[in-house]
Amino acid sequence: MSTVQISASDVNRLRQQTGAGMMDCKKALVESNGDFDQAVDYLRKKGAKVAANRQDRESNEGVVIAKTTTDGKRGVVVEVNCETDFVAKNEDFIAFAERIAEVAIQENPSSLDGLKALSIDGTAINDLIVEQTGKIGERIDVSNYEVVEAEKVVPYIHGNYRIGVLVGLSQEVEGADDAGRDVAMQIAAMNPSAIDKDGVDEATVQRELEIAKEQIRAEGKPEAMLDKIAQGKLNKFFKENTLLHQEFVKDPSKSVSQFLGSVSKDLTVTSFKRVQLGA
Repeated sequence: MSTVQISASDVNRLRQQTGAGMMDCKKALVESNGDFDQAVDYLRKKGAKVAANRQDRESNEGVVIAKTTTDGKRGVVVEVNCETDFVAKNEDFIAFAERIAEVAIQENPSSLDGLKALSIDGTAINDLIVEQTGKIGERIDVSNYEVVEAEKVVPYIHGNYRIGVLVGLSQEVEGADDAGRDVAMQIAAMNPSAIDKDGVDEATVQRELEIAKEQIRAEGKPEAMLDKIAQGKLNKFFKENTLLHQEFVKDPSKSVSQFLGSVSKDLTVTSFKRVQLGA
């Protein structure tokens, strides 16, 4: 047992740096014979143990952060998870997620694993996740990371950090920010599967056609009419499920494509990402 005197100021310093509880910090300093760096390691190891014990817990709460670079040419969406809504609403947890998103903006990693390997103030995000797990007592993770690059990228966060959207536009023009935000809100609400019909994979097209044909047969329509009616149903599917063909929520007399064209000729969406918490 250590005989080193542990001062209240040492405990407070360790608590301020790590965010761990006062008694945990005092125990860490005692176990480390007052060595501050070893005490930090002790707490991190404790966090690792907590993290291992909570791997079977679902972490479907959390926040989704969407950010763009200062020039608006690239954006990221990051999903950081916890177990409870209580923690998700905590300002420190939100700030932690914001810092991860900021590192993603600055460093532009190519993958989620690459993002987790990056550092914040000299500590790898992977290790910070473990520390946060130990500090909070819930399983913490970064589960999603998406990137959009375009002439103009507009971010949008919906529903108290529950959905994050990035919209890549073909032009940087007057009104692009407002138009991009309106389209991002559309994406958040309507969850399109692709930008337009060319973005729908062939397997989905064939599945929709087969479903349509079975519906038509069930209605007793003649076989000779199957292909024509099924194509009509497929076109309806495209209108409902692809972004540019959808009715614009804020003005249903226009499609999203027509709305963008009214802002600037040839303005369109080149890419988008939608991340929903826990989806």
